[in-house]
Amino acid sequence: MNQSFETVWDNCLKIIKDNVSLQSFKTWFEPIKPVKLNSNVLTIEVPSQFFYEWLEEHYVTLLRKTIKRELGNDARLEYSIVIENSSGGSNPYTINIPTFNTGTAKNPEVSLPINVGSSIKNPFIIPGLKKVNIDSQLNPNYNFDSFVEGDCNRLARSAGFAVASKPGGTAFNPLVIYGGVGLGKTHLAQAIGNQIKLNFNNKTVLYVSSEKFANQFIDALKSNAINDFIHFYQLIDILIIDDIQFFANKIKTQDIFFHIFNHLHQSGKQLVLTSDRAPKDLEGMEERLISRFKWGLSADLQLPDFETRVAILEKKMYADGIELPREIIEFVAYNINTNVRELEGALISLLAQSSLNKKEVDLDLAKKIIKNFVKGISREVSIDFIQKTVCEHFNVQADKLKEKTRKRAIVQARQLSMYLAKNMTKNSLKLIGKHFGGRDHSTVIHSCQAIQNLIDTDEEFKDSVHEIQKKIQLSLS
Repeated sequence: MNQSFETVWDNCLKIIKDNVSLQSFKTWFEPIKPVKLNSNVLTIEVPSQFFYEWLEEHYVTLLRKTIKRELGNDARLEYSIVIENSSGGSNPYTINIPTFNTGTAKNPEVSLPINVGSSIKNPFIIPGLKKVNIDSQLNPNYNFDSFVEGDCNRLARSAGFAVASKPGGTAFNPLVIYGGVGLGKTHLAQAIGNQIKLNFNNKTVLYVSSEKFANQFIDALKSNAINDFIHFYQLIDILIIDDIQFFANKIKTQDIFFHIFNHLHQSGKQLVLTSDRAPKDLEGMEERLISRFKWGLSADLQLPDFETRVAILEKKMYADGIELPREIIEFVAYNINTNVRELEGALISLLAQSSLNKKEVDLDLAKKIIKNFVKGISREVSIDFIQKTVCEHFNVQADKLKEKTRKRAIVQARQLSMYLAKNMTKNSLKLIGKHFGGRDHSTVIHSCQAIQNLIDTDEEFKDSVHEIQKKIQLSLS
């Protein structure tokens, strides 16, 4: 009984669907259209050259068995590849695949009016196509050693290190790193790439901004070199795309990236993406791309806490061979809590002014520099200064606050210092307790409650607290 080419291909799809994952079936087989059936030769249309190559590389055995089951041992398969021409239309070119019973045909030699040879244009303008000639575009200064870990970034850093240890072999593919400006997204993404280069010298790593990727695509469109563009990115083992939110509303760029993403992911290659927001919050992005961004892990970078900010400054100073008093470091860390970039910028400004004016860095200079060079900073007093001001008022020694004593004057000064530290700084209860001889957070809570009770019941004490608060606030002006 004669069968139509639609019926033959529908029967093939039923078999294929039972032998591949649902996602693979939707990605690589649903887009295929049967074109014609001539005797035992079935012709199918595929959307692109790389689509055909991927099928031949990964599913040729399954296709062979399926076609032979439907059409007999002499069955053959031909591909009709849709190639976009310069006028925006599309022309199908047919590739004749040798009969399946002669052996596997992996990327057979074909004659097409497109450039798929060894002279594919590299969009980074690097001669030749050999992998060893592809520059990773990575900054060697961005590495895991210089990326300070804290509660704000621990998940993202751990996931990044796992990816660097086994690229393409973890559940974190793609790894999407997201967060606000200046929190270290680019640093972490490039650290992953640099670590992979150290661990696997045979892997091809490429870092590219979304803007550069889009501009390369536009250039490829103008020069009718889309296939070269696609083939180049197919060579990459670890592709790092920075700031994917800039793909928003660029429909053609998203479409080409969708196909490159599919090819790399299905080939077990690693993708690392950064964004200023979570995938679910990306606007102007095709739903099919957003769904793929969610396949792996989305890890956010949050604002660094005080301890992490101090560690970042100390790391920067150590790397540059600089020493500053602890109170200066804490002052800068207290007052700049927006992002890492601004934190490091304030330190550079402080050191520059000290060098130019040949003046030693002290607290007064730090206050002046922070005020003049950093906009929108949060003015915050240090715990040490609060302790000093409270102790002057009660006429007790500041170091006594850290001792285990039950003298009324010292206990009250300690409790009030804790109360003011909680209300006038952004420090955690744990860190506040650390400044008072390593006391735990429950002690801080108890102290704050005791002081609040006194304020509510003792007018004279309440006036003393207001007086101390005014002194502290005046010091910040």
